[in-house]
Amino acid sequence: MQFRPCIDIHNGKVKQIVGGSLSDEGNMALDNFVSEKDSAWYASLYKKDKIKGAHVIILNASDSEYFNATKEAALNALNAYPGGLQIGGGINADNAHEYIDAGASHVIVTSYVFKDGLVNYANLNKLVDAVGKEHIVLDLSARKKNNAFYVVTDRWQKFTGEEVTPDLFIKLAKYCDEFLVHGVDVEGKKSGLDKSLIKILADAYDKTNVPITYAGGIASTDDIELIKKASDGKLNFTIGSALDLYGGNLKYIEMKEYT
Repeated sequence: MQFRPCIDIHNGKVKQIVGGSLSDEGNMALDNFVSEKDSAWYASLYKKDKIKGAHVIILNASDSEYFNATKEAALNALNAYPGGLQIGGGINADNAHEYIDAGASHVIVTSYVFKDGLVNYANLNKLVDAVGKEHIVLDLSARKKNNAFYVVTDRWQKFTGEEVTPDLFIKLAKYCDEFLVHGVDVEGKKSGLDKSLIKILADAYDKTNVPITYAGGIASTDDIELIKKASDGKLNFTIGSALDLYGGNLKYIEMKEYT
């Protein structure tokens, strides 16, 4: 069980947002926290403390007026910690190698793989051909609909028809090195994690033995212990808004002991 920090970038700034509030129209999001420090500062901190697997997320669409500033901030983070960070946001087979060459250990992909509501295996194979499965993290970010979880794409705005079940992880395990799963309904709310989603992820890990990182809603050490108990310490976890680096109450100095 490892702590995996995050560096979320929106409109050129390191932020923590309420996940379900993100909208491409007008580059809008409900902000929990906007940092005065830049992305390279966070990356350098994680490098100093030898924390690997932090994910840098580009939250602006490629046609946004802020995209270039957000991408530049993301590249600055990669440059500050070569080989130590993963990056996601608009990744595809054509640009994935740019980020690997810039220092990312892995690229994190959702929308390119989940096209028209289903897994696009042609795109998935192109991605594997481009950078190798050892550099791929598949993001199965999930929102609840009709009492089930479904993968959502396009910065968590569009539902796919792919239900988040252990069977889906089994199908995709041979194409990636890790999974990242955001519980979008609780992301950024500091209201506690999604216990039913945690159970699915623990089962998925048991059936695939592929590392899985859960993100979303962690608000206390009790939540971390719940993840540890539910998964026998097999799931990794990310803390965003609840971390003191982002204005929250959970102390980074304590969380880094989970690495």
